[in-house]
Amino acid sequence: QVHLEESGGGLVQPGGSLTLSCAVSGITFSNYAMDWYRQTPGTQRERIARILKDGLTWYDDSVKGRFTISRDNAKSTVSLGMTNLKVEDTAVYFCSARRSISSDPYWGQGTQVTVSS
Repeated sequence: QVHLEESGGGLVQPGGSLTLSCAVSGITFSNYAMDWYRQTPGTQRERIARILKDGLTWYDDSVKGRFTISRDNAKSTVSLGMTNLKVEDTAVYFCSARRSISSDPYWGQGTQVTVSS
């Protein structure tokens, strides 16, 4: 059974930092592209970062230069380092695993990040 579990969310002040982690089991992790999404109430889930099997990365403009996605294939984990956090980064953050562009992704349950003074 495939399982993705995010951790590391919490409350942080503007300008602060957090690192989210996503532990994956039930798949051959190295064969999957990994994404981080976020969602606020009443909005669609949006992808903010991606790391491919070969380590290539992509970032949404809203987080470029502040967030860093990384993966550890030996531990089947993907992380999202977040710095210089802004109030507008407040959201539920989800990780997902996708084997190919035509396949449905697997999702975690999400972790809340709240940026507030």
